[in-house]
Amino acid sequence: MKKLMFLSAALLGLGLASCKKTDSGAGSSTSHVTVKMTDAPGAYDAVILSIKSVVVVTADGEHTLNVGGGPIDILRFRLGKDTILAEQDIPAGAIQQVRLVLNPTGNRVVINGTSYDLTTPSGQTSGVKLNIHDNLVAGVGYTLHLDFDAGQSIVTTGSGKYILKPVIRGFADAISGVLTGTVSPAISSPKVLAIMGTDTVGAVADANGKFYFPGLPAGSYNVTFLPVSPYAMKTVTGVTVSTGSVKDMGTITITQ
Repeated sequence: MKKLMFLSAALLGLGLASCKKTDSGAGSSTSHVTVKMTDAPGAYDAVILSIKSVVVVTADGEHTLNVGGGPIDILRFRLGKDTILAEQDIPAGAIQQVRLVLNPTGNRVVINGTSYDLTTPSGQTSGVKLNIHDNLVAGVGYTLHLDFDAGQSIVTTGSGKYILKPVIRGFADAISGVLTGTVSPAISSPKVLAIMGTDTVGAVADANGKFYFPGLPAGSYNVTFLPVSPYAMKTVTGVTVSTGSVKDMGTITITQ
């Protein structure tokens, strides 16, 4: 931990160039969502999925996270391995539904070295519905885990063709927390540093004195306030940020 007492006017002159800037207003109304997929083993050489998008439905409406790149062999991502399909900021709130949308072509299964097309039932054009119900807290980062079961997702027809009926278990996992509070008086206009170990994140209190740090890793932070003259620097130590929650420091009084 750097000695905060040695922070000087030189640091202010640098404009906190070494700090990652965060939203300094009243707080974000969105959550950053990353979608990852992994696989439960299946008795195939490869299962190639052509995924178009992941649709997350909240009270605010449908939010489509487009999947970049080409088709993926899902069998490469098992035993703890996963792949990122998409990530995006979406409005916070309760998840009402998640759908995985596959392209109608490009899905294949490889058995004993031979590749076969995987057709999808016409009723799945709107996407495979996943049982994920969680609440997205504003400013908190989440990972949506999609666990594809290759062994149960591929059905053989009597004519030797293969149908893809995805069986996927899904769940949301919070990966960060939020730190916020209010500085008094607001005219002290401090820059605010949240410091944990060698990592420093910076923000600026707004006109109402509000500061806001979304997406912070869980841990204990020293929070330093660097106000304008004639107000004095202040540090609050041991501020605990927990994953999936908002830590409100309340009102921090800055004196001259």
